[in-house]
Formats: sequence, C-alpha cells, structure tokens
Amino acid sequence: MIKLIEKYPLISLLIFVLVMLGFTIDAIPVTIMEARNFISAREMLTDDNWILTTMNGEPRYQKPPLPTWITAVFGYIFGITSVWALRLPALLFLTSLGISIYLLSKKLELSKSHSLINGFIVITSFYCIGITIEAPWDIYTHGLMLMALYQLFILFKSESTSLLRSLLFVFCLAGSVLSKGPVSLYVLFLPFVISYGIAFKFKGKPIHFLKLVSLLVFGIVLGGWWYFHVRVADPETFTAIAERETSNWSSYNVRPFYYYWSFFVQSGLWTIPAFISLLYPYMKTRVLNLKAYRFSFFWTIIAVILLSVIPEKKSRYLMPVLIPLAINIGFYIEYLIREFKTLKSKRETIPVYFQFGLIGSISLLFWVSGMFLLTASPGIFKIRFIVSSLVLAVIGFFIFKQLRAKNIKTVFYLVVAFMMSIGFLVLPLVKLQAQEHYKSVADLASSNLPLYTLDGVSPEAIYNYGDKILSIKTDDGIVIPAEKQFNLLTSKSKPEEIIELSKLYNIEFIATYDLNFSARDHKSRLVNQLYKLTLK
Repeated sequence: MIKLIEKYPLISLLIFVLVMLGFTIDAIPVTIMEARNFISAREMLTDDNWILTTMNGEPRYQKPPLPTWITAVFGYIFGITSVWALRLPALLFLTSLGISIYLLSKKLELSKSHSLINGFIVITSFYCIGITIEAPWDIYTHGLMLMALYQLFILFKSESTSLLRSLLFVFCLAGSVLSKGPVSLYVLFLPFVISYGIAFKFKGKPIHFLKLVSLLVFGIVLGGWWYFHVRVADPETFTAIAERETSNWSSYNVRPFYYYWSFFVQSGLWTIPAFISLLYPYMKTRVLNLKAYRFSFFWTIIAVILLSVIPEKKSRYLMPVLIPLAINIGFYIEYLIREFKTLKSKRETIPVYFQFGLIGSISLLFWVSGMFLLTASPGIFKIRFIVSSLVLAVIGFFIFKQLRAKNIKTVFYLVVAFMMSIGFLVLPLVKLQAQEHYKSVADLASSNLPLYTLDGVSPEAIYNYGDKILSIKTDDGIVIPAEKQFNLLTSKSKPEEIIELSKLYNIEFIATYDLNFSARDHKSRLVNQLYKLTLK
C-alpha cells in the first residue's frame, strides 16, 4: 500500500483529504467566521453584491472577496444551503497545501518519499485542518501564497525569468492579497525570502532580481484593485472599517511577545517531532540535506518572530507557521526512517516510543471514551461508534506491532490512517450527539410572518435562517415596521425595550431557539428568543 501511495503522490494527497473530511465535513456546526463568509456568499447570489460585499444587507469590507466568490460559485452549483458544498473549496485548498509542500520539497532536492511525508504532515497538522472551519479566508490566502512561493523558488534558482512561471507567481500572489490583504506577504512571503537568502544565497544578475521585484509589485497591485475600487465607491464606510481594523492590531487581543513560543503544539499529532526538529544543533548532523533543513528552520523561526512583533495575537494566526514547520518535521521523520533500527541512545528512542505509543494507545482505548454515552444514544450513534472503535483498535494494534519492529515509515502511515479514520468515522459522532434542546432558526423561514431582530443576532443564526434578519433598532431609536404583525428574534433579553414595544404591540413569547450543539461549549450568543408582535 505504501508503495502505491508513493507511486501516485499527488492523487494520494487528494484522496486522503477527501476521504478524511470530504464526506463528513458538514457534521461540524458552522462557526461565526464561516457564517459571515457564507452569508456574504449568499447575498452575492441573491442581491448581486459581488464587489461591494455585504453581510445581512450591510457593507462587509473587513475581508477581501475572493474566498467569498469561490464559496458563492460552489453554493450556486451544489446549493447555497449545503454546508458541505460551501466548505468543499476550503478542503481543496487544504489539499493544495499538501501538494505545494510536496512539489517544493522536490525542488529542495529531497527524495520523492521524503517529499510526500512532508505533504502528509502539513495536511494532518491540527491547525491546518482547523483553520478551514475557524477562519476560511486564511486557508485561501496562505494556500495561494504557497503556490506563489513555489514558483518564486524556481525563479530564484533560475538565471532566466520564465514567462509561464512569472504569470503563475503574479496571479497566485494577487489571489493571496485578494483573499486576506497583506497578511500572507508578511508571515509567509517575507520569512521565505529571508530564509532563502540565508540558506542558499541569492545568485544571478541584478537585472534578474529587478524583474522579480517588478513581478512582486505587479502582483500586489493586481490583488489590490478591490481595495481601490471600494475606497472610491464607498469611501466613508471603507475608511471607518479600515480604521477599526487597523486599531485592532495594537489594542485588541494584545498578548506578550512570547505568546507564540509554544507554536509547535499547534501541529497536533506532530508536537513532539516538531519540537525535536527545531533543535538545530541536534538535527544539523543528522539530515542529508543541510541547506534545505536550514531553509525550513529559518523560514519557521523568522515567521514566528515576525508574528510575535505584532501586539494583536491569536492562536489561529500561527497557522502559516505550520507550513514550513511541516518540512522541518519531515527531516526528523526521514531521519528516524533511516536510522531508528540502529539507534541505541534512550534519549533518542524514548521520545519516539512515547510519540507513537501515545497515538497507538488512544486508538486502542478510543472505545472507553464513549461507553457511558451508548445507553442513552440513538442506534445510528451506537453503530458508528462501534465501527469507529474497531477500526481505531486495529490501527492501534498495528502501530504497536510496527513500532516494536522499528518500522517507522509504516508507523508514520498508520498515524496518517488514524487521522483519516478520525475524520471519516469519528467526526459524524459530533452531529449525532447534538443536544436535545437544539432548535434551528431555519424553521422560521417557512413562517408567513416577516422576521426582525431587536438587538442583533449572531451570524450563525442569520446564516441558519437562510435570509437577512433586519434590525428594528437604530442609533436613533426603534423603527416601527410597516407590518401589523411580525416575529421578533432577540439574542439577549432587555426588559426595558420589550416594555417599550408592549405599549404598541401585544407581545407573545413563542419559543427559544438554541443553536448550541454541545453543553460543554455553550455560547450565550447562540441562544435566541422568539416573540410574535401584533399591533394593538
């Protein structure tokens, strides 16, 4: 099986992502960041707001529109109400990370087997998967930037400037800027260029690099046309949003400089190999290609330093660091595959046994995690849980068997199979365990009465409803709707405002709509009360 996977590396990476998440990605509830993207995509189709993007009918210029355009196209083809369809392009961009890392690793003169390992590491890293749900724009901007950097690496190595590669570099760079502005330029492009200079030294005539600089400028300008257009078409709104977004960099979610120092933990399964791969004095004598290792090492470290300089910090901002880190981890895994059978030092073997033994133990003991749920769960949950437990137990058994035989390559691919099984078999259990009191706002779409909100509702509720939910409350006070009877959805109870409305309307409480799937991660903003108001 491993030989077949290595024979068709690109197809293997694609199939892995599609099997892992392609059939089950809609089991996870829509997040707040996704909901904003999905609402904007829906309004592109219903209101034709493709350039001056909106969310719930109001300008939404905080993020550039390329990811939303792509989402809208998939929604148009497969159905705008299909969460699977709206998430599919993000999964394809996750696949592109693995493919781009594989191709870049090949250009670094790593073996085909080693390059494929790098590709699998990046698409199984915790936050590379998580970012496709938590912040859809990030996977687009970093995926496109990585494609651009692959072309740039080839252009750096070449004495001539290929027209095709130049165009690919420009368009991918422009696409990245049109996905989330200059973010990826700062956290991926800049450390890439610096680390390339450190590891390989810049070679070639000055005119060659002048051409590359001109391509960079052209790509940025091409990707920035939307900002210019919105600035001209709606200057007041654009300026207000830009000022608010800029102020967040220094006043919102401010964290200390060292906040990102545990960044390697975000790789999830690969936390221990990630940490060891960053021990430069240890690794430099064990890798076969020192220049390539230095390149990935400095690319990772410089990216973390650049992120640390910015006052505003969030854990998801670390996602692009996992891209060069995957290459770095690959050097350590490749070393283990070559040398583990001959290693005698316990300082080298114990971390390996702990790393893979832990995953094997989780696989074997997965059944314990859900035994107390089986008695109160529906039949389909029991069947899926039992199948998942059996599959994971088999994987865990073979992890220990191959670990004992010191076949690290087989162990590595068993870990990949573990991750695929979690996505394909275990992930749907989340949806099957939805709380009994979960009540979808989508039920209100069939009502004959118009729906308004008083104090605003969450983006998840607006997306779930399937249309705009306009607010009757403005800066000047409450605006009385034209209808004599309507529904009112509120996310927070404000008695004084309800009392004010009761002077004009007979108010009847209808129901509570709770979009929380789990009691363990309960969010008050997902709880809404529905009232029916009738004019007196």
